[in-house]
Amino acid sequence: MDPILLFKALIMGIVEGLTEFLPISSTGHLILAGSLLDFTGEKVKVFEIVIQAGAIFAVCWEYRARIASVVAGLGSQRRSQKFVINLIIAFLPAAFLGLLFAAKIKEKLFAPVPVALAFILGGIIILWVERRHRNGGSAHDARADRLARIQNVDDMSALDALKIGCAQAFALIPGTSRSGATIIGGMLFGLSRKAATEFSFFLAIPTLLAATVYSLYKARALLSAADLPLFGVGTLAAFISAFFCVRWLLRYISSHDFTAFAWYRIAFGLVILATGFSGLVVWAD
Repeated sequence: MDPILLFKALIMGIVEGLTEFLPISSTGHLILAGSLLDFTGEKVKVFEIVIQAGAIFAVCWEYRARIASVVAGLGSQRRSQKFVINLIIAFLPAAFLGLLFAAKIKEKLFAPVPVALAFILGGIIILWVERRHRNGGSAHDARADRLARIQNVDDMSALDALKIGCAQAFALIPGTSRSGATIIGGMLFGLSRKAATEFSFFLAIPTLLAATVYSLYKARALLSAADLPLFGVGTLAAFISAFFCVRWLLRYISSHDFTAFAWYRIAFGLVILATGFSGLVVWAD
């Protein structure tokens, strides 16, 4: 296979892994990176979804003990059963709406300008939720987290899971950020920052794996064995970069809020719009 294509796949995989679990939209970054790299087309759209599996494997590895405990306790432990039921409930809204509207969304919104607008709007929402969460406190108000109604993912009710699932559905709009929607939505609905972040990690497992399998099935006529190196490089790069990103994020939220990500989103969105409309960068759809 063309080494230039493999290099592009490597870059895209790194971008996926570094952005999947941060509230800055992996899909949005992949669309923009693909545009800059001239790495676009129907097959690339499938590639962008499939390499998410690498990021998910990183979460599975990081939480392997918890996942093994849940699987082992499914037959007898109420805690494990409740956890899995909540994941299923939270998974359903995005799955249902994705099946209905995924084709239209890809056709109309998988382009730089809609992504840039989603970046900016998402950043504004994060700033508002963080201000509400702190209620006038410091940049990272630990007291606000301690007063949150839900401190642990095991304390969530089915209604809590459904609310976060509805928030995740907004991430069908590219540039919104699946992790941003679930984390910020979770905080808005009463979860502590840590609980919201961890539930976002766990919810990513069924959501992104389902998207990967569905995308591969739908595009089976478009792909061939010759594509395996391309997809393999991207998936491996996503796994490695996501592994380090997940560990970093868990440390980061212990002493920081998400305000920096909000300002990044707003600034990045404005840069995309400015460079596009000025002609400095020709963003490909």
